[in-house]
Amino acid sequence: MNAPDPLLAAGERRTAPETLVRALRDLLGDRATTAQAVRDHHGRDESPFPAMPPDLVIHPESTEEVAAAVRLCATHRTPVIPFGAGSSLEGHIQAVHGGVTFDLTRMNAIVEVRASDLDVTVQAGVTRKQLNEHLRDTGLFFPLDPGADATLGGMAATRASGTNAVRYGTMRENVLALTVVMADGSIVRTGTRARKSAAGYDLTRLMVGSEGTLGIITEVTVRLQPQPEALSAAVCAFPTVRDAVETVITTIQCGVPVARCEFLNVSAIRAINAHGRLALAERPMVFFEFHGTAAGVREQAETVESIAREAGATGFEWSATPEERSRLWKARHDAYFATLALKPGGRVLSTDACVPISRLADCIVETEADVARSSLPIILLGHVGDGNFHLGINHDPADPAEVHEAEAINERLVARAIAMGGTCTGEHGIGMGKMTFLEAEHPSGVPVMRILKRALDPDNLMNPGKMVRI
Repeated sequence: MNAPDPLLAAGERRTAPETLVRALRDLLGDRATTAQAVRDHHGRDESPFPAMPPDLVIHPESTEEVAAAVRLCATHRTPVIPFGAGSSLEGHIQAVHGGVTFDLTRMNAIVEVRASDLDVTVQAGVTRKQLNEHLRDTGLFFPLDPGADATLGGMAATRASGTNAVRYGTMRENVLALTVVMADGSIVRTGTRARKSAAGYDLTRLMVGSEGTLGIITEVTVRLQPQPEALSAAVCAFPTVRDAVETVITTIQCGVPVARCEFLNVSAIRAINAHGRLALAERPMVFFEFHGTAAGVREQAETVESIAREAGATGFEWSATPEERSRLWKARHDAYFATLALKPGGRVLSTDACVPISRLADCIVETEADVARSSLPIILLGHVGDGNFHLGINHDPADPAEVHEAEAINERLVARAIAMGGTCTGEHGIGMGKMTFLEAEHPSGVPVMRILKRALDPDNLMNPGKMVRI
């Protein structure tokens, strides 16, 4: 029989006792703070959820310090919340039940680059841009790009991916090994640098995507890729949404190794035009990027252009220089801020459906029709090369009618995706925002997840209120 949950009531706070605060200050000195401004900063991510600040924020600098601090929190039965860049979108870092936030950004050492093995070990606070800057002269790079300059620990914890996933995969495929501090303060090292292994349970994959609910990731070993000899990017416009998405589907089914493949609907194009002072045609558009040898990139681009023109695409704009590519992808990555500008003072609810590639066109067309009936400013875009797309729904979180409308659109989208064999989240994760959707998607799997959670965190202290209801 399961033990009673120590955090029974929704919203109940377990305030960090003064004895714990003193003990953490003895351990970390001024790297443990109760300053209100610092706590407020660590109580909100990029989701529309209200701020929920922790009682204390600490800044450990090593795995051993994390372990010592977790042991103190376990002794005082106080919740622990890991924090990276704070760029998550589902309320992952809010202190739902109070407690101590572990800010890992000072753990930003690149431990070892092994160029001959195409892998690197970093502390959890290293960001993807920091890593790629360090790798610049090695001929290697880390390809995952979730848009924000996220930490690799946070990317592993949320199983992030992004614009390059269609070619390079997600964090699930790119993480080789982890160092994790468990709920009792013990240190576990999972996986090896070998490219395959049949040694026991796959603890690395268990921790990748666990969102801090099973342990705190302190070190990550990831695969690297050779920097491509040539890169080329293109943008083209289509008569209809279906034409654009069907072109992407055909491209993938033909085996063209496109590196990035991003769809933007008309409202998204208008938003980034206004925000970035661009002049892109206000039609459904697809952004492509190709990596490889000069000859390979040219062949890939010619194949995709032929497929696209058969679907009625026009206005191909090729960007071969780094400056042109940067301008193109900056516009795409700034879509979130462009959406915020559509309704000053609003917050953006970002959805995250993913469906099998064969159902992508149907799902997007049905979603477009649903969005057209809304009174809210909404954009649609996504990494359609792997079946993942997003709505950016700008709404006033203080207006119950707008909140209800935004949530209803999201609920219908998730139901549509699950009915088509898809998922409620392709990359953002569950956090506190998608727990009900997870239960609908995996009714037989969630009870198993609860068993794992209780076995590894019996007191429910590791990022409680996220992932699964206990």
